[in-house]
Amino acid sequence: MVTPPGTADKIDVRDVTLHYSDGTESLRNINVKFKTNAINVLFGPAGGGKSSLLRLFNRLNDLADVVKMQGEVLLDGENILSSKTDINELRRRVGMVFAQPIALPMSIRDNLTYGLKLAGEKRQAVLDEAVESSLKQAAIWDEVKDRLDTSANALSGGQRQRVCLARTLALHPEVILLDEPTSGLDPVSTGKVEESLQVLKEKYTIILVPHSVQQAARTADYAAFMLQGEMIEWAPGKEIFINPQDERTEDYVLGRFG
Repeated sequence: MVTPPGTADKIDVRDVTLHYSDGTESLRNINVKFKTNAINVLFGPAGGGKSSLLRLFNRLNDLADVVKMQGEVLLDGENILSSKTDINELRRRVGMVFAQPIALPMSIRDNLTYGLKLAGEKRQAVLDEAVESSLKQAAIWDEVKDRLDTSANALSGGQRQRVCLARTLALHPEVILLDEPTSGLDPVSTGKVEESLQVLKEKYTIILVPHSVQQAARTADYAAFMLQGEMIEWAPGKEIFINPQDERTEDYVLGRFG
């Protein structure tokens, strides 16, 4: 029996608590499941723990001053918080796109092939195919195909963001993490990124921290509302924005705070 898209669990978060050295309890007893081949949205006011949770999924919190971490994060059934986890392999499987589109100081082509070359790929045909396919998936191929050898930093903000997305896609991840990837973009560029995500979810599991409630409602197949380090409510996107079950979720969705 084939599992319908968006119904299988890709990441299962179990009883996760996270404390930073300054005494901040960023996450408190988080339990949530993220679906395969779907756009999973984490939304809520600033300081709610969304980015901290997102960064757990490829262990970027290892670079922060964490003094306590409990619980499990299962990726296809394996606990990625284990000390035995191969971090480099994990970050290949789980790619991250940040709010600020920071292109490497090199050509568009070299931005796309940099990670592959580090991984030992030398075959030019493979590199060329990766450049074209990832730029097409990020919906920017037609805009840059005639200037692949020019500086990526000469692109507009929206174009750089899509090149950064393509750079992640070139490594063939299974999961794409996006932390407010359109927060600094104009409406047209934002629309292009959102359109790309709807296509990309057919091949990838996407976990998105949106820059607004409106974006969350537009994009979410599933959504989780976070507040002060707690997971308040999780539901299919249409349900949580139309008929939230928790009063705090309803208040935030309707703009009564945040």
